[in-house]
Amino acid sequence: MSKSTTVPVPAPGPGTQESGQGRPQPVAAPRMVKQHRRRPGLIALSVALIAAGGLSGAVLYSVSGQRTAVLIVSRDVPVGTKLTKADLAEASVALDPAVKSVKASQASKLLGQRAAVDLRAGSLLAPAQVTNKSLLGPGQQLVGVSLKPSQIPATRLTPGQKVLVVSTPDADAVETAKDAGLEAKPKTLAASVVAVGSPAVGTGNVVVDVAVPVKDGPALAAQVATGNVAVIVDARGGS
Repeated sequence: MSKSTTVPVPAPGPGTQESGQGRPQPVAAPRMVKQHRRRPGLIALSVALIAAGGLSGAVLYSVSGQRTAVLIVSRDVPVGTKLTKADLAEASVALDPAVKSVKASQASKLLGQRAAVDLRAGSLLAPAQVTNKSLLGPGQQLVGVSLKPSQIPATRLTPGQKVLVVSTPDADAVETAKDAGLEAKPKTLAASVVAVGSPAVGTGNVVVDVAVPVKDGPALAAQVATGNVAVIVDARGGS
């Protein structure tokens, strides 16, 4: 009778594992995970840079977005014309400090003052564009000249414009000159326009206030009374 001998199988020890066939298999050694060392100083610097960038962006937005209420010209205003409430409007704009402007709160102070230059609708009003000085200079007189539509250019005259007031001789003066063998020539007087009235209803006559030297004022007024005058634009002054 034969005996069977049982061979003991050693239990899996550390570093081995049992296979599906009951044989121990080697186990891979555990991997060591390298831990990154944190640097508090670098983190603090990054946070500071982010905060500084956000602050500078906020300041830039605040400065660039700051708007100011200023005055603009709402319609064309010829030089020398007195400003009215209808000539000015308020606008809110962002301006460079180098740009000269008039604050909207000063609008009431400008009413009644004159345009020192031609003002164009939609333009920003600058302090130097307005003056409280009259267009009537020293040594000058203001004479109102009543003109028929045929005695004035079709192009509307504007304050500050240079013109020539022409004294046209009447029929009697022309005949007298002819009898004397002379030619009755019209006399001209240089003047500057101070104001232009509205055309009269029915006749269309317009009164133009002109500034002339004191010595010529009375003679011009006397000539205007006769109706024998006309106004032409002086090429030296432009239109």
